[in-house]
Amino acid sequence: MALNDKNKPVMVTGGSGYVASWLIKMLLEADFTVHITVRDKQNKGKIEHLLDIAQQSPGTLKVFSADLLNPGSFDDAINGCAVVFHTASPFVISGIKDPQKELVEPALQGTVNLLSAANNCETVQRVVLTSSVAAVMGDNAEINQAPDGCFNEQCWNESSNLEHQPYYYSKALAEKKAWEMVKLQDRWDLVVMNPGFVMGPSLTKRNDSASISTMVSMADGTYKSGLPCLFNGMVDVRDVAQAHFTAGFKEDASGRHILVSESVTLLVMAKMLKAHFDSVNGRSYAFPTREVPKWLLWAIAPFVGQTRKFVKLNFNIKIQYDNSRSRSELGLEYRPVETTVVEHLQQIIDDGLV
Repeated sequence: MALNDKNKPVMVTGGSGYVASWLIKMLLEADFTVHITVRDKQNKGKIEHLLDIAQQSPGTLKVFSADLLNPGSFDDAINGCAVVFHTASPFVISGIKDPQKELVEPALQGTVNLLSAANNCETVQRVVLTSSVAAVMGDNAEINQAPDGCFNEQCWNESSNLEHQPYYYSKALAEKKAWEMVKLQDRWDLVVMNPGFVMGPSLTKRNDSASISTMVSMADGTYKSGLPCLFNGMVDVRDVAQAHFTAGFKEDASGRHILVSESVTLLVMAKMLKAHFDSVNGRSYAFPTREVPKWLLWAIAPFVGQTRKFVKLNFNIKIQYDNSRSRSELGLEYRPVETTVVEHLQQIIDDGLV
C-alpha cells in the first residue's frame, strides 16, 4: 500500500500547535482524512481555526482527545492510519520550576505512548517525529567540535541535563528513545525532523508561544536597552510543515533532517523588522538597535533568571547548520529569514497582539 493512499487516514498529534496547524492545513487541502489529537476536544477555541480550514478544504478532519502521559491515549486516533505525524511535545524554555515533570516526562513518555500505539496498529507504515536541533546540539560553543565547523545530522546533544538546557535535554531523550523503539520492530519506519527556531505567521491568534513572545518583545520595547548577541538557526513554520508533509509520503525518506534556513543574531532580526516596520500606519515600534556586552550579561545572569554557564557557552558564538540533506532528500526550498520575520510580525499586528 502506498503511503499517500487517501483511503487511509493520517494522524497528527498536538493538533492545535503552531507547526501542526500548518501541516493539517496542507493535509486537508490535499484531500486527506486527518485524525488530530488535542488535550480536550471540547475546547473548541483552540481548534476553531482548523474546523474553519476543514470546511473550506476537500479533506476531512476528525478530532480526538489524548494525553501524552496516558498509555493507550492515542489508540482511537491512530486506528486505520498509515502515516503518523508526532508533533506534540512541550516547548518551554523559561520559567521552568520542575523540568522533569514539565519537560522530560511529557516529551519522553509521550513519544513512548505514541510509538507503542503505532506498534499496536497494523496499518501504520511510517512515523514522522518532530524533534529539534536541540537534539543535535546543546550549546553554541559545541560548534568548535562540529565537523567542518557546521552542525549536521551526525551530531547529537550529549551536554544538556535537567539543570542545564532542560528543554534541549528533553528533545534529545525523546528522539533517542524513538530510534531505540523503531529498531525493535520492522513494520513501520521513522523519519525525523530537526527544526531550528521556528518563526513565521501563525494560523491562530494565540500568544502563548516562544515565537510570538520573541516577536512581541522585539516590537514593544522590552529589548530597547539592548539584546544579547545570540545566534539562532531560524526556519519558517511553513517550510517546517512542508518538510513534514513531504517526509510523510516520500517512499524513500529516512533518517534525520536539520531544518534551518540560516543562522542569524537577534539584532539582525531586529534590523530586518525595523527596516519594514519603523512606521506602520503612523505607528512606531521600539525595536532594539544595539547588543549588550557579554561581560555585562554574565554579571547579571543570576538576577534575570539565567545562568552564567549559559551565557558563557552561548552568547557571542556564531553557529552554522548543514541543511543540505533537507534540500536534497525533501526538495525543501527555504524562505529567507527576512520574509519569515516580517510576515510573522505583520500577522501579529493584524491580530492585535502588539
